Amino acid sequence: MKKKKLCVAVLYGGRSGEHEVSIRSARSIMQAMYPARYEILPFRITKGGRWVPHAIRPEPGGNPAIDVVFPVLHGTFGEDGTVQGLLELADLPYVGAGVLGSAVSMDKEVTKRLCLERGLPVIEYLLQRRGRLSVREVEERFAYPVFVKPANLGSSVGITKAQNRRALKQALELAASYDTKVIVERAIEGRELECSVLGNEDPLASAPCEIIPSREFYDYEDKYLLDRAQTIAVADLTPAQVQEVQRLSIACYQAVGCEGMARVDFLLEAATGRLYLSEINTIPGFTSISMYPKMWEAAGLPYPRLIDRLIELALERHRVRRKTRFRR
Repeated sequence: MKKKKLCVAVLYGGRSGEHEVSIRSARSIMQAMYPARYEILPFRITKGGRWVPHAIRPEPGGNPAIDVVFPVLHGTFGEDGTVQGLLELADLPYVGAGVLGSAVSMDKEVTKRLCLERGLPVIEYLLQRRGRLSVREVEERFAYPVFVKPANLGSSVGITKAQNRRALKQALELAASYDTKVIVERAIEGRELECSVLGNEDPLASAPCEIIPSREFYDYEDKYLLDRAQTIAVADLTPAQVQEVQRLSIACYQAVGCEGMARVDFLLEAATGRLYLSEINTIPGFTSISMYPKMWEAAGLPYPRLIDRLIELALERHRVRRKTRFRR
């Protein structure tokens, strides 16, 4: 008897500054999925929020009902718990973190607070809000340069490295145009590391990779447009440093209540040798140059099998949650 294919709805695009990156990630994921195993139902969400189905016609006798959803929606209205809440209401299994883990991880300031509560090393920062931006407050706290970023966004959209007062004022206004909350961080000179995490209750961490930007920092243009940044799939670190990155990655993952997958970013300060957690991404990039799948591939888990595992984790979590009582 022919085994029934799993029907996977892939959501991509979205109302986000990372719309184009999402399209590229979704294209890579769909190309990597085994056609004998999956029936793919793509849904593109426009920048205006309209859902446009591009469903592949089901085979005769196929399975048109959705078995699992794969959200590939980077940033706001996709990675922040909103779509995850919709899928929970629909009682559909889905890949990646749940509502709480997604919302918490998307908010860099809340992530920092939870990590600090667990005693994890985060970069010194202060929080400002749209309408109450203060250059003076930043200058009283930090020396230049500083990093200014929206609290809720990814792919380095809206991030500036400010070297002086004029640049800081412009940076605060730019970040505030993307979010009501703005994070200002002490600039750390050192190495940029990333680590992939995979799993639900018992997550695993890959060996960390290293990013060598072609610009002052790994910004949006460097990530997706210039093609000049260097990536090292397995960073040149001591065994102790590798273990510490992995430990901190899993600790951060669990502190924010993440499930399924995430990429945790670090800075290794050159002057002190200290590791600092930068942020966690619950729907990391899956483009041809993205490091999340590359790190697992270096660990012996090829891209198509990684997709399989993420879908398996989604179905496993859904089975566990369906045992929960919601009525007396």
